Amino acid sequence: MSIADVAGLIAAIAFVLLVGALAIPLFKLGRVMDEARTSLAQITEHTLPVIDEAAQTITATNGQIAKVDTVTTAAAEVSTNVSAMTSLISATVGAPLIKVAAFSLAVRGLFGKAEKK
Repeated sequence: MSIADVAGLIAAIAFVLLVGALAIPLFKLGRVMDEARTSLAQITEHTLPVIDEAAQTITATNGQIAKVDTVTTAAAEVSTNVSAMTSLISATVGAPLIKVAAFSLAVRGLFGKAEKK
């Protein structure tokens, strides 16, 4: 065996050791990637039902908001109708009541002057 053969053998052994040293981190990285894939699958498995429930909740909430909108619209219409009715009653009954009150005040004033004499 010559010096070149010994040097080649040493280089081959060093290369095998280097490949072995690099194989260990690559193997560990492979296990980490497997764990990451498993974790991602579990997260997806647990997240999708939550998203579905949130969508159902939002749909139910939209239905309730539509009902509240209907009630609010009805309340606004009732308020408008009550305001119109109040104005109508005030115009219809209010003016004659004011005239009756003024007349009764005048009559009371006349009887008050008549009693003082």
